[in-house]
Order: sequence, then C-alpha cells, then structure tokens
Amino acid sequence: MLFSLIFAEIMSKGKLYLIPTPLGEGAVADSVPPRNIYIVESLKHFVVEEVTSARRFLSRCGLKGKIDTLNFYELNEHTSPEVGAGYISLLLEGNDVGLMSEAGLPAVADPGNILVAQAHKEDVQVVPLVGPSSLMMALMCSGLQGQNFAFNGYLPVKEEARKAKIRFYEAQSKKNNQSQIFIETPYRSDALLSSFLNVCASSTLLTIAADISLPAEFIKTLSIAGWKNANIKIGKRPCVFIILG
Repeated sequence: MLFSLIFAEIMSKGKLYLIPTPLGEGAVADSVPPRNIYIVESLKHFVVEEVTSARRFLSRCGLKGKIDTLNFYELNEHTSPEVGAGYISLLLEGNDVGLMSEAGLPAVADPGNILVAQAHKEDVQVVPLVGPSSLMMALMCSGLQGQNFAFNGYLPVKEEARKAKIRFYEAQSKKNNQSQIFIETPYRSDALLSSFLNVCASSTLLTIAADISLPAEFIKTLSIAGWKNANIKIGKRPCVFIILG
C-alpha cells in the first residue's frame, strides 16, 4: 500500500531527464542516440549550464525553429545553491525538465548535481540518458587501471599549490594502484602538463586525451620520461589527464 502511494505521488510529478551533450562541434548524430533527440523534442523546460550553447545544441538537434518557444534556466558556478535547488518547483508542478551541461554528462564535473539531489529529496524521477563522457572515454583508451580510479577535477591554479597536489595524488596512485583523473580549462592545459613533467617520477604513466570524439582527437599514454622526449604541446584544446604511478 505504501509503495503504491509513493509510486502514485512520483507519477504526478514531472521527470528530470539528464541529457548528455557532444564534447565539441562534431555531428550530433555521432554521439547523441535517436532516443535522446526524441525526448529533447518533447521538452519545454531546460536547466542548463549556459543558455547560448544550450540553444545551439538544441538547434543542431533539429529544434531550430522552436527555440524561442522553450524556457531556459541557468545553473552554473555562479548560481546559488538555493536558486539551483529551487528549479525543482518546475517538476513538482508536473513539468518534465531536461538538465544539460556545457559538454558531456550533466552533474558530472558540473553543478547540475544540486538539482538532481533536490529531485531525490522530493521523490522526482531522475532519468539518465546515454551519451559521451570525456572522463570515461579517456579512461577507456588509457590502458591504465580501470578497476580503481578517482576523479579529482581541477588542480590549483597557483604553481606551487598545483605541484603539491600532484605529488599527493601521485603518492595515492602508487599506494593504491589507482588511476588519478584530472581536467583543466583549455588555456591552462600546457601549464598543467608542464607541472606533471616537472613533478612526477620518470616511470609514472601519463595519459593525455585531447579533443575526445572530435576530428582532431589525440589520446596517448606514455611514461613521464617518454613525454619529456616527445616534446608535445597541447594548445588550447579540451583535455583529460590521467596518471598512474
């Protein structure tokens, strides 16, 4: 009886669809399944990290002439937790809502988890859709430890603090046989690479995965010593780094 009441309450509310977006400007059909397009076409409300890029993605999905009829609500690093959680009211009123990140999976390295957490508190159904994840795609291609890994997000911007964190994570990697995953803003990718090369042991393995799923995709794993000999420059490209000591 209790389950029936809870189920009935959930069904009276909208669903929160977690909609992955492409990792770049490649063809939408290359990374977005047809079911996702079908669901996107049915929605009127979207909580997004950045409205301009969200509108561009939806246009590429075939909604070009319908964009102005849609409602967008921003949820990013500048949004207060109260405002982000407050978007739950859309779902409690019975509206289905799409949650989208700037690129890749919503709520992973993305503040969308605020709304997802509130949805669980309010017994709103959360529906994850299939799509690209730069973190998992980089790990898949790395050849490193895929049974035990940690995502650490961004490292500090200041050089000495960044190097200290790298030493810490390299030690954790060696101690636990654990791949350590990092991301960085494109214009700081080369600075982060330089820190890895200056701090890590020569035998530590480093994966560089840039422009994942795009025509200029580059994914390679070498030892730190190997990368020093390679004399690589990443440039301003989206990149995932993974180390294994």
